[in-house]
Amino acid sequence: MKWKESDFNSGISNINAVLIYGPDAGLVDELCDKAIEKLEIEKDNLLAVDANELREKQDAIFAESCSPSMFGGRKAVIISGAGDSDTKIISDLVTSASLCATVIVTAGDLRPASLRKLFEDGANIAAIACYSDDTKTLEALIHKELSAASGIRQVTPDAMSYMLSHMGGDRGITRSFLQKIAIYVSDKHVVDLEDVEKCLPDTSATSADDYMYSLTAGHINQTMIALDRLLYGGADANMLIRMLYNHFTRLLTAVVDGQLPKLFWKVADKFNMAMKIWPQDEIVNVLSKLNDLEKMCRTSGMQPEILIRDFSLKLSVRAAKLSLKRRK
Repeated sequence: MKWKESDFNSGISNINAVLIYGPDAGLVDELCDKAIEKLEIEKDNLLAVDANELREKQDAIFAESCSPSMFGGRKAVIISGAGDSDTKIISDLVTSASLCATVIVTAGDLRPASLRKLFEDGANIAAIACYSDDTKTLEALIHKELSAASGIRQVTPDAMSYMLSHMGGDRGITRSFLQKIAIYVSDKHVVDLEDVEKCLPDTSATSADDYMYSLTAGHINQTMIALDRLLYGGADANMLIRMLYNHFTRLLTAVVDGQLPKLFWKVADKFNMAMKIWPQDEIVNVLSKLNDLEKMCRTSGMQPEILIRDFSLKLSVRAAKLSLKRRK
């Protein structure tokens, strides 16, 4: 079955297994934690393994998953970081007639085949995709987290525009950021632009803006200087990749719709330029390569900083060439 988040909330107790996958690693983790909470799984009834251990520990995993709990209550097995190559073992597990545990499989972005197909087409199992928040869902999340329930009475338009431009690539990072804002403004109950800027993660907001918007506008020197500042300041390469993914997703939506989204005024000109020089097929290709880059950072053994520097240089050069081509 293909699930949305609302299906997950109401149906997790009624299935044998669920695949939680997608580029938003924070949301994947959030839903995995929520599944354990909703199923009321006690620590003694939980087995967590990495997909790399599946073949080595297959017998132990099957024995644990297909036997009743010694302590009573429901059991769960979490398989993290799964991929298409793990489909056969996971299929044997989740379709076993002896299965006693709820199996939760987490993964990054997956092709619409193999592992995804197993969960989308199977009986009593389901798949839920975790894509980065778009402007609509991100704005709803901001309003929900910064609401009267957290003591916030108002979010100014500038503050909202700034947050929409800087968040959305990772649900976990977004929630952490919003919780920090709520605490910071608890005495005045209003979120303004200055509050948002002060509560940003350690990564410099100005450098992050310079990096993303200079890159898509084809400003090579500005891109690399901003990236140097970010990495020197301790920015995590994986976080930057997710920021770029969110940025290009927003650019794709704008190119398809033909309308400039709600943006912080300092970056609107560069984004407008990017809309004019990046065709839809090029953006789709970049989003695919960003998924590949994130996987390489986890599996290649190379320093993520080296990989993102190389990727950023090539991408900003490509943007410069697209800009030049448009002017001819």
